[in-house]
Amino acid sequence: MAQVKKTQRSLHVKKGDLVRVIAGKSKGLEGKIISVLPEDEKVIVEGVNRVKKHTKVQQAQRGGTTGGIVTQEAPIHVSNVMLIVEITDADGKKQKVTTRVGYNRVEVQKRRPDGSTYTGFRSVRISRRTGEEI
Repeated sequence: MAQVKKTQRSLHVKKGDLVRVIAGKSKGLEGKIISVLPEDEKVIVEGVNRVKKHTKVQQAQRGGTTGGIVTQEAPIHVSNVMLIVEITDADGKKQKVTTRVGYNRVEVQKRRPDGSTYTGFRSVRISRRTGEEI
């Protein structure tokens, strides 16, 4: 039977983004993205979806042993997280809100190796709730 190759999609979150879990057993928790697994469409979020992993006891260098029960973060599907941005209220208070991610093409000045400049475009992520660049 032939294997079906999955196409790799671009994800709406990146490593280092602050996200809130919107579905699953960790719903409502917030954390920073530790790593992104685009081929599986999953992310690992700090302090979210923690599981206990039983590792085999092994002999380490200098006579020490490693192993036992280790608690670590497991991957969570990217559709179950939403990006968090900070907005300022009318009172001047900063507030964290979730937002969808949009993309905008902005004009930038680029430089060629010979020193001449030209106008190019680059894609930037924007917050759908505030319209500001992320």
